[in-house]
Amino acid sequence: MLLTRIKGPRDLDRLSQEELIQLAAEIRSFLVDAVSKTGGHLGPNLGVVELTIALHRVFESPKDKVLFDTGHQAYVHKLLTGRQDFVGLRSKGGLSGYPSRAESDHDVIENSHASTVLGWADGLAKANEVLRREDHHVAAVIGDGALTGGMAWEALNNIAAAKDRPLVIVVNDNERSYGPTIGGLANHLATLRTTDGYERFLARGKEILERTPVVGKPLFETLHGAKKGLKDFIAPQGMFEDLGLKYIGPIDGHDIEALESALQRAKRFSGPVIVHCLTQKGRGYTHAEQDEADRFHGIGPIHPDTGLPIKTSAASWTSVFADEMVKLGHEREDIVGITAAMLHPVGLKKFADTFPDRIYDVGIAEQHAATSAAGLATGGVHPVFAVYATFLNRAFDQVLMDVALHKCGVTFVLDRAGVTGDDGASHNGMWDMSILQVVPGLRLAAPRDAEQLRAQLREAVEVKDAPTVVRYSKGVVGPAVPAVGKVGGMDVLRLPAPEVTRPDVLLVSVGALAPMCLEIADLLDKQGISSTVVDPRWVKPVDEAMAPLADRHRVVVTVEDNGRTGGVGAAVAQALRDAGVDVPLRDFGIPQRFLDHALRKEIMAEIGLTAPDIARQVTGLVAKLDGRFEAEPAATVD
Repeated sequence: MLLTRIKGPRDLDRLSQEELIQLAAEIRSFLVDAVSKTGGHLGPNLGVVELTIALHRVFESPKDKVLFDTGHQAYVHKLLTGRQDFVGLRSKGGLSGYPSRAESDHDVIENSHASTVLGWADGLAKANEVLRREDHHVAAVIGDGALTGGMAWEALNNIAAAKDRPLVIVVNDNERSYGPTIGGLANHLATLRTTDGYERFLARGKEILERTPVVGKPLFETLHGAKKGLKDFIAPQGMFEDLGLKYIGPIDGHDIEALESALQRAKRFSGPVIVHCLTQKGRGYTHAEQDEADRFHGIGPIHPDTGLPIKTSAASWTSVFADEMVKLGHEREDIVGITAAMLHPVGLKKFADTFPDRIYDVGIAEQHAATSAAGLATGGVHPVFAVYATFLNRAFDQVLMDVALHKCGVTFVLDRAGVTGDDGASHNGMWDMSILQVVPGLRLAAPRDAEQLRAQLREAVEVKDAPTVVRYSKGVVGPAVPAVGKVGGMDVLRLPAPEVTRPDVLLVSVGALAPMCLEIADLLDKQGISSTVVDPRWVKPVDEAMAPLADRHRVVVTVEDNGRTGGVGAAVAQALRDAGVDVPLRDFGIPQRFLDHALRKEIMAEIGLTAPDIARQVTGLVAKLDGRFEAEPAATVD
């Protein structure tokens, strides 16, 4: 096999065009076989095989910087840079599903949030200029979906201003992000895809006119002088050229020879260049090509022959939300949905199918989504913006200054909150309950099970004068956790024995960690430690009943799947201080560091967020309060 002979990008230089075509086929076969076993981003990588080969033939990584926006299409890049062991892909100790600096010098960006690559490229190109590295190049690959993000256009505005600073921008145009790309830019690129190129038209016109006596040559020169208007008419790449960007394309993104030629021309140019490549997401794998939803964008383990999942998944948090949104839509005509290019992943597809006039896909533009939602709310409807928890970080200012400041009734639904695992550091939803704590008026719910998700979503959309947030985990929703009582607005999940007058521990359980907290209580009980377990339901603001309840216990313990800094534990501690309740408090959550990719349960064990770990520490804390730990004897001196 040719693939096994590729240890680094320069090994590609020795291959003929025929061998390169064979290599592309081998890579596709490898990807289908490997990713069907582990799960991962299959469709995006099948679409960029030839493009990645061409990039590494033309550019000299790692001296030249080859950057991938988002990074989920970097599997081919990994294969060509010496990483062909995909057995542990996205598993603990195995390859990351995104570029990773720890893996290779060929990897530059690893944050895997969309629309950022052009900002990186701009900075790297400027650094080359400052340090006079004229033999260093920067090539940034960005999808047409990522070009819907505002950050991309902020960067383009700066890139275009430096007409003599070399930078190659490769637009990987497959008409999709997760699903089909939407918006004005998508329409523009669609026109470029389906219109004959200007150069071909002009060449043919020159041939005809130069054969025309007397007026032919002057007419051609006049025509050529008006080329800008003609180019907009024949192939409207003028949008890029208006910015000062040289445009090459559209290029067949599966023709290695054509790609190399275009990239070589772009590399030689002394300023910024757009190379527009047309690719097919999921190419070469029939099941992906025929999948209208997302071309197998991200999959779990599948049967490679059928494309069907190996395991039938149980109801997920996302599916519970999806069904409840449709019910709400039938009940209230003012409910509308918003997604940032993730209609299927966040569960709004059913709502869109049922209410096609009440769904808005804004592209990869979370900031715009939040402010547009504020406008919708001000206009008299109630928007529900469903987004991954980690991606709401990008719209914090809009949540604060547009939604909250204006007291707009907008509901943010945060999918994949807490530790998500295999997608790595950038996809763990561990920041939302910290950053949102500072937003005045905002109310935040963390449902513990499907019933509570339905109930709290309904409570959230009833709020008309403030932003509300409902956040839940990734994956399968757990069993129902019934309440045994109520204190204020909080659900009591477990009470101590009736004879206990002052329980040892008040255990504050946040969201989907309720089963774990009940397990902690059981373990404490075996140690003779009594406890009350409560679910605040709405963790912001802290319920007024929390302080007097805490005052009736010896110690308070909070457990959350969010960063410890500024999270629910910190908010509860502040509320107790403000109420003058002087009770020891221990907060358990995610340490404030970036977590490597692994299974969720592996990460939880690694960070000590398991029932035995927490019960052990709480037991030690209560023992100290009891004075059961004797001081160590003083050291003796001979």
